[in-house]
Amino acid sequence: MSKDFSTSCERNQQPILEQLSIYFKDSKQVLEIGSGTGQHAVFFAQSLPHLIWNTSDMLDNHKSIKAWKQDEEVKNIVDPIEFHFGKNDWPDLDIDAIFTANTTHIMQREEAKLMMEMVATHLPSGGVFCQYGPFNVNGEYTSDGNRSFDQHLAESDCGGIRDIEELTEWAIGMQLAYKVPMPANNFLLVWRVI
Repeated sequence: MSKDFSTSCERNQQPILEQLSIYFKDSKQVLEIGSGTGQHAVFFAQSLPHLIWNTSDMLDNHKSIKAWKQDEEVKNIVDPIEFHFGKNDWPDLDIDAIFTANTTHIMQREEAKLMMEMVATHLPSGGVFCQYGPFNVNGEYTSDGNRSFDQHLAESDCGGIRDIEELTEWAIGMQLAYKVPMPANNFLLVWRVI
């Protein structure tokens, strides 16, 4: 099996792990939305052995996710399921935590809205949603690099950087517990279901 490789995953996984080890310490089963290459899943599952890590993505990425899992012989990763907002139903999994990295800004606005609504609806009370990536704050970009990146996304019709206030409006039933600044002008947003 062929493994895809992402340099950004390699670069950001340690800082993200440091946060997940705090916010997922009492969790048991995590759903990763948009597992991509599978690098994050392997790294986090190895480092957080108390978790069952459920992977998901579009079918095109399943081969790489499975290859990473197989090569690293990680036992607490579940093979990927097909999951795309607006296309697939919410997966029938007994989860108490959700993680997603660098997905919100490549979703169309309606997909991002649907994600926030579905996460709030399907996570149990007390469940945790950790959402990593670039976000705007009070309608403002946090860097010139993010401004340029957002322009590129708009030109490519690939979604756009969402404002945290907008996400909060969509996340009915969840509250934003922490907004953790991360390297490269990103944030880890930590949501808890009320």
